[in-house]
Amino acid sequence: MSMPSYVPATITQTHKPLTLYKREKAWDIWPYPCIGGFRFMNLNLCTTAQYAEILTRVKNGEKLLDLGCCFGQELRSLLLDGAPSENLYGTDLRPEFFELGYDLFLDRETCKATFIAADIFVPNAELDALNGKLSVIYAGAFFHLFDRPEQLHLAKRVATLLSSNPGSMVLGRQVGNVTAGRYEHATNEGGWMFRHNEQSWKEMWDEAGRETGTQWEASAELRANDRFQKSGHHAEGSRAMHFCVKRV
Repeated sequence: MSMPSYVPATITQTHKPLTLYKREKAWDIWPYPCIGGFRFMNLNLCTTAQYAEILTRVKNGEKLLDLGCCFGQELRSLLLDGAPSENLYGTDLRPEFFELGYDLFLDRETCKATFIAADIFVPNAELDALNGKLSVIYAGAFFHLFDRPEQLHLAKRVATLLSSNPGSMVLGRQVGNVTAGRYEHATNEGGWMFRHNEQSWKEMWDEAGRETGTQWEASAELRANDRFQKSGHHAEGSRAMHFCVKRV
């Protein structure tokens, strides 16, 4: 996959050389479209309707995990907003991204969030130690990397990680489609990704609840996004899907 060459206007001339270098390094690790498009420089959690509540809860001692955290930019945003580092966790399959995050944000000595290298589908002692202790899981551009059976497994894993208290939540964004179904994988040749619409997303969480003896209130919203049409690698009907799932 070729890497997009544009630089977003939000990146200043001062930061271009460092940011470009880190993007190229990250692309060599794995060619995610979000890396090619500099979306590791975007902050999304702070734009959600739940952010003020989440920040207050984390400040009051509840724990948050950024699932598939990549560079860890969302955790750094929380830290700057006053969240205690001991309540913040990030996990990713590729720990090289953690190192690039420290180098990009120049905060190796000051960012004290806990980063865990783990495959979410494989038992991991450090990640398993968080079972039942998390109040919030942020999953940005993560579920959509997998086909539906893997997404269902992931939903059940999230249910295990989250606290049993009502209001524990997983929220995030990903690519959806007005027509739910399997689509060709963007970065894994021959693989498949399941794209949800609002109904299929709710149905998957209902199924996860039945299989785990838990109950969830799942909401999702599909939003038009011109970037999908311009990029050329998204199927017709693709939309940005923003979701929140709460334990009831």
